[in-house]
Amino acid sequence: MAHYAELDNQNKVIRVIVVANNAITDGSGVEQEQLGVDLLTTLYGSGEYKQASFNGNFRKNFPTREYVYDSTRDAFISLQPYPSWTLNEATCRYESPVAHPNDDKIYIWNELITNWMEIA
Repeated sequence: MAHYAELDNQNKVIRVIVVANNAITDGSGVEQEQLGVDLLTTLYGSGEYKQASFNGNFRKNFPTREYVYDSTRDAFISLQPYPSWTLNEATCRYESPVAHPNDDKIYIWNELITNWMEIA
């Protein structure tokens, strides 16, 4: 199955739509993103649709609502979770300024102290 993100006028993901692979495969057996765009435009009207990769093979991340499509990076990027977190350009994912502890305890991010706090 192929997945397409429908974008609003600010490139924010509105929804992700599943399209059958045969609907985006051309006569030579090659998947073509535009075939999916054309199908979705016929079904749902004009809009902006971008194919997404469930396993991150292209466009970096699988989008959900609230993700944004960045055309410069050709990637789906989540909203920045905290002001102190920075975007990793290689993965297009936000990272905390302090690495998450690697143990069996549960932590949450505390933006006031810009560090992880143990909760259990």
